[in-house]
Amino acid sequence: MELGSNASMPAENGIDLNRISLRQFDLSDVDNFMAWACDEKVCGFCPWEPAMSKEEAMKLLQYRIFGPSWFKSICLDGKPIGDVTVTPNPRSSDRCRAEIGYALGSEHWNKGIATHVVKSVAETIFRELPELERLEAVVDVENVASQRVLEKAGFEREGVLKKFYILKGRTRDIVMYSFIPNVSNHA
Repeated sequence: MELGSNASMPAENGIDLNRISLRQFDLSDVDNFMAWACDEKVCGFCPWEPAMSKEEAMKLLQYRIFGPSWFKSICLDGKPIGDVTVTPNPRSSDRCRAEIGYALGSEHWNKGIATHVVKSVAETIFRELPELERLEAVVDVENVASQRVLEKAGFEREGVLKKFYILKGRTRDIVMYSFIPNVSNHA
């Protein structure tokens, strides 16, 4: 998937954002997937554990590739360095909204890549999934970096939901963000 034009976006921290692309994952990407998905820094706020076998990684990748979500690999020069998902709400009464999620290898943090990808997906997903009217993100209250990514990508902070989910055995609070075309603050 071609991402938004970067003509006005200078390279950040030495990364030319024109080198970033999105594409379908393939099961042959399992080694690249494991390189960042098994990083303890990356999976701190993800539902999986860092210590996974290649077989477990293959099952997770297979579920995500063939599961109910729109799921893409974030690539740097064609090599997977993270992922982005958009999961439509399964209830018919809520099909107007979907949730975005993303993960990026820690060696690529603080370079503008996540913000660039989230902003690009938010600007294009409504054409790919025309029934959507709202894209939302739920972020752990302690994941300040991810909150900043969403804010820089034009998402609006809506509030904190207490005791919203269980992650790795602990009940967690989340911050709710939304992106609504023609309403959200486009960064």
